[in-house]
Amino acid sequence: MAHVRRTLGLLASIGALGALAHALNIAFGMTWEILWALVLGFALSAAVQAVVSKSEMTRLLPDDSARTITIACGLGAASSSCSYAAVALARSIFRKGANFTAAMVFQFASTNLVVELGILLALLMGWQFTLAEFVGGPIMIAFLAFVFRLTLSRHRVEEARVQANRGLVGAMEGHAAMDMSAAGGSILQRLASPRGFTATSHYFVMDWASIWKDIAGGLLIAGALAAWVPESFWQSFFLVDHPLLAKLWGPLVGPVVAMLSFVCSIGNVPLAAVLWNGGISFGGVVAFIFADLIVLPILNIYRKYYGPRVSLYLLGTFYTTMVVAGLAVETLFGILGLIPDQRDAEVVEATVSWNYTSIMNVAMVLLSAVLVVRFLRTGGPAMLRMMSRPPAEPMRNDSAKGSDPSAHVHPEPEYVCPMHPEVVSSRPGRCTKCGMDLQPRDTAVEE
Repeated sequence: MAHVRRTLGLLASIGALGALAHALNIAFGMTWEILWALVLGFALSAAVQAVVSKSEMTRLLPDDSARTITIACGLGAASSSCSYAAVALARSIFRKGANFTAAMVFQFASTNLVVELGILLALLMGWQFTLAEFVGGPIMIAFLAFVFRLTLSRHRVEEARVQANRGLVGAMEGHAAMDMSAAGGSILQRLASPRGFTATSHYFVMDWASIWKDIAGGLLIAGALAAWVPESFWQSFFLVDHPLLAKLWGPLVGPVVAMLSFVCSIGNVPLAAVLWNGGISFGGVVAFIFADLIVLPILNIYRKYYGPRVSLYLLGTFYTTMVVAGLAVETLFGILGLIPDQRDAEVVEATVSWNYTSIMNVAMVLLSAVLVVRFLRTGGPAMLRMMSRPPAEPMRNDSAKGSDPSAHVHPEPEYVCPMHPEVVSSRPGRCTKCGMDLQPRDTAVEE
């Protein structure tokens, strides 16, 4: 009897290991298919960030006019696709005076209108999903701006500003504050300059450092769901047998699945591929992709940044706009006949052979090596260690407000690097170590 139990236990262990190997095999297969696209997308994003200065964002986002919202979309699309960095940067520019609606639009565009997301969608799921991203994204942003204009009171904005000015730490604060953009000359001249090359390498590595966990988590979860969850479950959950209800249900439930998956940024694309093959509607996929800004960890950051009531307001308005965008895309693409007939997203077993994918992967790995070497030779590791730290806050000496009424304070201008507080200058400029814009810091000298 004991021998039988041992045999059954051994078989169960072998079965569990086999199931795990199957899930990992699928995850590796998807990784191999999208590796070159990830590297290319991050390299393009880093190059754009290297020539777009974050210091201009506050000046360009003063209100919620149509022009400002359009500029916010452009700035967001040119920024890092990391959801945490986007949320931190939106809080930063809001604290510096940017309009709250424009700041929220910026973070939406930063995670949903970036080139790397479009490349991955096309590669794993088809060009229709990339088109849906760039059609549904503006619809969602326009509706969000409209809802904010109707429901966002001055009192709520002030409540958010008071909480934001407390400076509670979220995630990727240092990454959001980093500004190494090159200035002077044409875009190509800035990119080709040593400073532009260095900035591109730093943004490339730091974007990878900020988002690799989401990508790895998305691939592992997608592999596990594809290997372990039967297709019949997905078909039942997404109401495949009721086509009309499925079109309504998909956009409603897609953001909820995203919230609970904890996967954000472009890491949710592999999981979206699994859900699409499982039966979720086209609009449901769109709503799921857009919902990376309401995953549970980011909702907790909203609570820290803007307070509990404003964070609940953001959850309600964000969820509503994602559902509306999903329904709008479902309806529009259905009328135009652009919804794919086949559910054949790339959820594949690992197969490595010498083909187009392999050639592109090798080329992009070589490009990564060049950028990483430049990063290592230009002080990158020191900056990387500080990436998750908040930038240095202005230092103030309030002792003159004490009991001595004869004390006089004469402020003297001083500028400091947010990442390297030891770098101080008497005039605006750039940090000599990392290239970030020096920020003003108040000092007081008592006479």
